[in-house]
Amino acid sequence: MAQVQPNRDDRIELRTTRDEKQLLTDAAAHEQLDVPSFIMRTVLPAARDVVGKTERISISLSERDGLRVLDLLENPPAPTPALLAAARRRVAKSG
Repeated sequence: MAQVQPNRDDRIELRTTRDEKQLLTDAAAHEQLDVPSFIMRTVLPAARDVVGKTERISISLSERDGLRVLDLLENPPAPTPALLAAARRRVAKSG
């Protein structure tokens, strides 16, 4: 039984370079698709993956813990002496 496709009424405009457009056109042709179908088929799984990963991280933290992580990302603490020593060892080892 054929699946009913939802109406695609919303529009996204995308600017590309001439080379990018040609690459998308060529890739779509290889897949026997038009460019919008190729883009949607390629991009939607990646978008779902990004959203899914973000939601999994958010779900596993309490609201308090999530806010703490965001605060630490925006206002990182000063490095500890142990961290500074490790960084110096790393630089000395790779230099």
